[in-house]
Order: sequence, then C-alpha cells, then structure tokens
Amino acid sequence: GLVNAVLRNFQRQAEELLAAADASEPGRWAHPQWLIDSVRTAWPDDWQRILTANNERAPMTLRVNVRQQSRDDYLQRLEQAGIDAEATTHSDGGIRLRSPCDVTQLPGFSEGAVSVQDEAAQLAAQLLDVRPGQRVLDVCAAPGGKTAHILERSDDIALLAVDIEARRLQRVTDNLQRLGLQAEVREGDARRPDDWWDGRPFERILLDAPCSASGVIRRHPDIKLLRRPGDIETLLELQGEILRAIWPLLAPGGMLLYATCSVLPQENQQRVAAFLAEQPDAEGRPLEADWGRASGIGRQILPGGVAQMDGFYYACLHKRATAPT
Repeated sequence: GLVNAVLRNFQRQAEELLAAADASEPGRWAHPQWLIDSVRTAWPDDWQRILTANNERAPMTLRVNVRQQSRDDYLQRLEQAGIDAEATTHSDGGIRLRSPCDVTQLPGFSEGAVSVQDEAAQLAAQLLDVRPGQRVLDVCAAPGGKTAHILERSDDIALLAVDIEARRLQRVTDNLQRLGLQAEVREGDARRPDDWWDGRPFERILLDAPCSASGVIRRHPDIKLLRRPGDIETLLELQGEILRAIWPLLAPGGMLLYATCSVLPQENQQRVAAFLAEQPDAEGRPLEADWGRASGIGRQILPGGVAQMDGFYYACLHKRATAPT
C-alpha cells in the first residue's frame, strides 16, 4: 500500500512538472528564453516559424562539382543509383535529396563529383561573382565548402584561404584534395593580416563571419545549450574587428561579401550599417535576388519555409574606386 501511494504521488508530481514545462515557453519551443526573446524581437511576424524550423530535421542538399559534370547529368546518376532528388531553386548547382543518405552512397563522391552543402551556403560563390585573373581571399574559410565552390565556378584565379584553427584548416585541405582543386591555405588570425598577407590587394573577399549560428540550429541543436546571451556582444566586437582589419586588403573597385549563418539583425544588417557609417570608402549596394528578404542593404534567409534553406545573411560591400570628396 505504501509503495503504491509513493508511486501515485510520484506520477502526479511528474505530470504536474511536465504540464508546467509545457506551459513555459522554453518547454514549448525547446529553446532557451533569451533566444526566444531575441528571435521574437527581431522577427515579430515570423518568430514562431523560425523556432519551429529550428526543431525540424534539415534536408540533405548537395553541390555538384560543375568542373566534372552538369547538374542535370548528376541528377541522372542519382536516378540510376535509386536516389530520389530534385534540383534546388536558387543555387544553380544544388540538388536536394528527398531523404538523407550516407555520402558513400553518392555516385562519385570520393572522386569529387559532389559535396554536401546547404543551398543557402551555396549562394556565396554565386554572389561573389569572381572573374578570371582575380585574386580572392576567403577569410574564416574552414571547413572549406565555400572555398571549394568558388574554385569550382572560377577559372584562372588565385585564392587564399585563411583560418585561425589549424585543426579545421585540415578539413579545407582534405576537401580541396578530394575535389581536385588548388588554393593557398594558411593558418592565420583575420584580425592580424600583417602575419599572413603579402601586401597584394584582393579583388574579392569572402568574410563568412564568426556568428551566433542562430540560423543553423536545425543542423546543430547543441547551439541552443552552448550559446549564452553575452556571446552576442563578444561576437559583434569580433565581427567589427575582422571587418576593419581586412578592409584595407580589398582593392579599389573590389567587393567584400559579408556572410553569416545568423538570423539576429545585430550581427547582420546592423553590423553592416555600422561598418558603412565608419568607413568612407565603403559603399553598400542593395542586393537584388529572388530569395530571402531585403534586410538593410543585404538579404536575410530565414530557416525552413518553402525553399528549405538554412538561415543566412548576405551583404555586398564595394570599395569605391576613388575616395569620396
């Protein structure tokens, strides 16, 4: 009788605790309260959709190495292998699988025919619009997906990939090797270019800035546990330091593509606007595209939705050929 009474009491308390957790926002949305508040403030009409998307399973999206074959050709190879897939809408070299599979099942993966990369991340190389003969800097380059994509799309360019973490840089080297691509890969702190830069300017710079990663929570749910409210301020300072340090490396008339996998405006349009306000030779040109939504001079992609992309932000910063008078 006593054991049953204890069990009944435990069961009642457990039900009450579960009901209380479900009634609380962190329990209902499976996000910490500070992050719920941040997303709701930033996106009052979309916050519920963003949090829901963060809790859903992300699709497996591929990037075809167009140096080896066209997207249509690779779609045929997938069909022959019995893998159901469709072309992505916004990336011209992307393929989305109906259901994920092991990379070893992908035809030609080890020979560099294809890579795994979200469609939103694939837009970076398209936006960078590298021309033959240009020097390109990919700063904060690891693990190298965007580095490789730039090289796949571009002929006769010199690309320098820099990252502060030697361990992650190895992944850049491994990726390039598998894909049969070549770039100069260097360990270095983006805030201290004097340690790794040879003094020759770049016509294109990709800054995939360190950020909260609040747009890719569906791929990395541990972000919800690991990220702290105070991290945002630290990241904002770091983003500003890197922008200021690498801007002098950009040639007059050149373009820097600022990218994050964040949905927080502080790291995105506000960060860009603050930089433009302090940099007289920097010009922000509105980014026209059929994806995402206008957000400052850039465009914001929210996670999930019809396109099923990760949350990303892009803005194009141009260096004036002549300083304003």
